[in-house]
Amino acid sequence: MKLCTLIFSLFLVVNVFGQHKHNHYKHRELHHWELPSKDPDRIVLTFNGNPATNRAVTWRTNEQIEKGYAQIALATMDLTFSKNAKQIEAKSRQFDLGLHTSNTPLIVHYHSVTFEDLEPDQYYVYRVGDGNENWSEWIQFKTAKKEYSPTQFVYFGDAQSNVLENWSRVVRTAYQTAPNASFAIHAGNFVDNAHNDNAWAKWFKAAGFIHSRWTTVPVVGSQEFESLYKNSPKQLSMLWKPQFTLPRETGISKRLHETVYSFDYQEVQIIVLNSNQQIEEQTKFLEEKLRSSQAKWNIVTFHHSIFSPTKREHFQLGNEQWQPILQKYNVDLVLNSHTQTYTRGHTPTNQDKELGTVYVTSVSGSEQNKLDTKKVKSFQANGYQLDQSGEQSQLFQVISIAGNTLKYVAYTVFGDEYDRMEITKDFSTNKKVIIESK
Repeated sequence: MKLCTLIFSLFLVVNVFGQHKHNHYKHRELHHWELPSKDPDRIVLTFNGNPATNRAVTWRTNEQIEKGYAQIALATMDLTFSKNAKQIEAKSRQFDLGLHTSNTPLIVHYHSVTFEDLEPDQYYVYRVGDGNENWSEWIQFKTAKKEYSPTQFVYFGDAQSNVLENWSRVVRTAYQTAPNASFAIHAGNFVDNAHNDNAWAKWFKAAGFIHSRWTTVPVVGSQEFESLYKNSPKQLSMLWKPQFTLPRETGISKRLHETVYSFDYQEVQIIVLNSNQQIEEQTKFLEEKLRSSQAKWNIVTFHHSIFSPTKREHFQLGNEQWQPILQKYNVDLVLNSHTQTYTRGHTPTNQDKELGTVYVTSVSGSEQNKLDTKKVKSFQANGYQLDQSGEQSQLFQVISIAGNTLKYVAYTVFGDEYDRMEITKDFSTNKKVIIESK
């Protein structure tokens, strides 16, 4: 009788704990590529410091891997590089995905390392792991030169919806088209649910190793802001800072850290802004960066379109505060997204009506909108001239800079040219000429 009672009691304990686990995890079954493990995943390379001497890498593991490590070495033609690899302990942080109700409540660890004191214009190989058996493959990148030199990068508009299903072929075609690009600008709206880990898992899986090979330049978009709890204010994705290691600029509030930053790549200055909040504070940051710039080319990127070509909201504050500064300092190229359409146009300089700033709005994902031609025409009052437009097309752009020429080409998902233009610049006078495709 006592034995029966004991068995029955054990059954109740097991059943209760089993029921508790089942009730706690009322979520769909996760795909294997969503689940964290001892092996590093979601490896992403970013800028954090001088691109000629620094690079940052961030990755994820399960809760069993409490410490992470990265190894780096100068690349060699043979396999001897691993003998000279330097090992660096990562900054590791525990993170609870269950902070948002859309996620299965899992504990994960994010790890990050910033490689410093690298040699300019050199190939490096790196890998990340736990310091023992669980390592990534060796991954290769090249540091920037100190001096002005040919530069190529890729720019994507919104990925946002059906990212794994549809954006994947865009980013993979882009890699086939420009495999040696130095970095990739993602102009916001990576996902359609800021805090949802499944959405981010799809973004990482869609590009796979490309995120760890090209240096990623993330630009925060409107979809990266969402309420974490019911009726709470919108806030930056809880996953943004754990998974991207980015510069923390001085002279701006901590709230803007790692969403507002800049870097100079071979005398091309890239300024990244956050068009979702604190516009006035960033206006001062933008003007100071442009006023002090010694770069031969200045490129600014932020999510919302200055010249929005759809019936969606107009970026009024940006138009009032940022556009005059972009014009004043004769910025070469402004890269936006948000509207899920394609437009390229330009404005003249304030002084002599020469070519001023070229503005591009693009989309790489499957969510598409229709152009509002009347609205676009209304921008002519501000001197804006539309040069090319399109809709219902997934696109990516490759920008190549060499000598006194900036070449811009937009491509379709098939890798075919969709739009092309060139800017030639006299560096002594800062005057520019745009050459349109025929």
